[in-house]
Amino acid sequence: MRLPVRTASLTLLILALTNLPAPAQNAAVNPPTKVNQKDGLTYVWIPPGHFTMGCSPDDSECNADEKPPREATIAKGFWLGQTLVTQAAYQKVAGKNPSTFKGDRLPVETVNWDDATAYCEAVGGRLPTETEWEYAARGGTTGVRYGNLNDIAWYAANSGNRTHEAAQKAPNGFGLYDMLGNLWEWLADTREEGKYRPLRGGSWGSTPRDVRVSFRYREEVHGHYNAFGIRCAQD
Repeated sequence: MRLPVRTASLTLLILALTNLPAPAQNAAVNPPTKVNQKDGLTYVWIPPGHFTMGCSPDDSECNADEKPPREATIAKGFWLGQTLVTQAAYQKVAGKNPSTFKGDRLPVETVNWDDATAYCEAVGGRLPTETEWEYAARGGTTGVRYGNLNDIAWYAANSGNRTHEAAQKAPNGFGLYDMLGNLWEWLADTREEGKYRPLRGGSWGSTPRDVRVSFRYREEVHGHYNAFGIRCAQD
């Protein structure tokens, strides 16, 4: 529902005076996109904003590391891959395809954190942070997920125990596909004295409890499984 003009103007004025970016809208109509010429993938512009990170309201399945929910700000916008990195893109850039489930439009998997980092750097980008990822995954929403689970995600109950081609499920409010399900996504942050790196989003083999925007998973840097994939960010 749109705010009345006077109320919206007052909200923006207050935000401007407090030096905070405006909150993200619940849906992005024709969000700005660009094609990365190095791998041929489309990237979506994620605008600055602020959101509540961590355990969603009325979510009874949150772990201790999702609590307490806290306010977070994305001060600068960034570009984020509209889809997971595909096998065709990875083959073009890295010259190899480590995936278990083969197919050009399937997302690349069986990559470790070093592989993911190297790929993103090779195409002029980087891995997103956990804060950036959760902000982008929520797409302006505040719930456990950005839509009905079966409509937005490939997970244990509907995946047939395998990955699926990019952009087959409904996108979120920022126009991003498979932010939940299909593959866990490596992120840039360090956890537990550098031994582990975080992954987010759940995969084709995940239960519904894991396929939530606030759920946090971690793996050793050299861990590589056919449930781990890549989505790159650019400044």
